[in-house]
Amino acid sequence: MGMLQDIFADGPAVTLDGKAGNAARDVTPSRLTSQQKAAVIVRLLLGQGVSPGVAKLPTRHQAKLAHTISGLGHIDRATLAEVVRDFTHRIDNLALSFPENLSETLEILSPFLADGVRDNLTAQAELGSDPWSRVSKQPVSRLRPLLDSESAEVCSVLLSKLSVAKAAELLSDLSEERAQILAYTVSLTETITPDLVERIGAHVATILDAQPTQAFTKTAAERIGAILNSTPQAARDMVLDGLNTRSAPFASDVRKSIFAFPHIAMRLKPGDAPLVVRKVDAETLSVAIAAGLSSAPLSVEFLLENISKRLAEQLRDEAEGLGTPKPAEGEAAMADVVAVIRDLEAAGEISLLPPPED
Repeated sequence: MGMLQDIFADGPAVTLDGKAGNAARDVTPSRLTSQQKAAVIVRLLLGQGVSPGVAKLPTRHQAKLAHTISGLGHIDRATLAEVVRDFTHRIDNLALSFPENLSETLEILSPFLADGVRDNLTAQAELGSDPWSRVSKQPVSRLRPLLDSESAEVCSVLLSKLSVAKAAELLSDLSEERAQILAYTVSLTETITPDLVERIGAHVATILDAQPTQAFTKTAAERIGAILNSTPQAARDMVLDGLNTRSAPFASDVRKSIFAFPHIAMRLKPGDAPLVVRKVDAETLSVAIAAGLSSAPLSVEFLLENISKRLAEQLRDEAEGLGTPKPAEGEAAMADVVAVIRDLEAAGEISLLPPPED
């Protein structure tokens, strides 16, 4: 693959002379450039069902290869024999092939490197890799400022290169006007060239690389919200009230990141209720419903209304038979239900509705 990449980086013309073999000894081989010779080998291998690794070439070299193949026309047997002879001669003289870059080197050495060394080298390798693969791994919190600072054209390409889930999360966080502008600009990217997309990716990656490395992948509001998810409701309400007096905007962000049992009715999709009920331990579910009948009745009724009537009646009877659980026991059971929902969301089996606006 390295040989192909070197050749398509504008190699010099090569004259094919010498003997072509018995079948073509009376025909003089044609003059081909090094790129044309490489294209002949690629075409020959593809014709035999062998992949020469074209996908690993940079996009500009892939395009150049395609144009070169399309312009070759007919290649006589003498020329083909000479190209194959020259190619096999190069292979015969190749004693050992080393990786072309740090990323490929790490694929070989990774199992034998210390964790710290491997992580450091991986970070170095990513600096020279496909910029979009690096950009797509960034958390939404790092990408979000770009949608305000960069042009609509750059942002439209950025949204198009991200996963649907991540792009949707970014778009939903924008003002209505900005979201409409970017959505329309995406429609103008139909004819954009791969080379321009690559340059935009390098530009975006450069901006992200210049930003200070963050110690936490999640925002402060998300981290506090995760903690409060597992905090008893009374303590959670007390903390939120205190946050609201100190910073109302931050308290609002924290509330949006919290998902507790009372939020099930607002954020779980009706069609996902049966899956959640099946995944939760039966005894835990009964305790959670018993506790929720008084503390979160809307969520209890939401769950029961969206499962089979027979199962709903059974769960209601069991919960009413338990009576009101002790606060700690009820909170723990409801937290377990929430944990199951979070696990299903993380696994991509369900998706929660966005939190309601304040």
